Amino acid sequence: MERILSRSNMLKAWERVKANKGAPGMDNMPINDFMAYAREHWDAIRASLLAGTYQPMPVKRVEIPKATGGTRPLGIPIVLDRLIQQAIAQVLYHIFDPHFSESSFGFRAGRSAHDAVYQVRDSIRKGYRVAVDADLSKFFDTVDHDILMCRVARRIRDKRVLRLIGRYLRAGVMVDGRRMDTRKGVPQGGPLSPLLANILLDDLDKELERRGHRFARYADDFVIMVKSQRAGRRVMASISRFLGHRLKLTSIRKRAR
Repeated sequence: MERILSRSNMLKAWERVKANKGAPGMDNMPINDFMAYAREHWDAIRASLLAGTYQPMPVKRVEIPKATGGTRPLGIPIVLDRLIQQAIAQVLYHIFDPHFSESSFGFRAGRSAHDAVYQVRDSIRKGYRVAVDADLSKFFDTVDHDILMCRVARRIRDKRVLRLIGRYLRAGVMVDGRRMDTRKGVPQGGPLSPLLANILLDDLDKELERRGHRFARYADDFVIMVKSQRAGRRVMASISRFLGHRLKLTSIRKRAR
């Protein structure tokens, strides 16, 4: 927690949050008003974070249009919680990212969706011409908190940090002025959510590596490259079982082509 709240880390987090701009959360505080608020209240906020007593605010739920049609829910934290989440993410990133798979490309410095495509193309050139294309439907809404926190606790020992992340997961959402509990899921829209997704799905990456599969994953979308339709069907079935049993991710759209 002391590393997270260090002056240098907090200043870096503020620059990132300020650059991302974003709409106000449920307190309706615009980002341009935050520094005046922080000058007056930061000492007390920092003390509560160090003591492990800080309570995040619920996020404001909005629906944003999807490129493929329809909408997806987005949770907008208040500016203070965006700042704290960003500070946590910056420290945890350097702890977890060096151990992530080389075949994981989403939300990682120096990696992109284009890199994932290039890796798939390389597999095709080497004879792996059947793609098991999988999309974890409603992944961010169905993450089991206990399973996720168990993975975070593998490398984080500070109980204050673990408790704070758990509180962010359970902070709830405000929908039309009414608070709703969040017993599952990771709210899309917070700076910490992409890293938490990679921490959870690293178990999938490691299982695919253990089995010797060629694959590329970007967030909750992944492609496994095999040499035949038969192998593709077998891989789809076994990976679906793994996701259900190990990570409690049961909704998966899948196809081999």
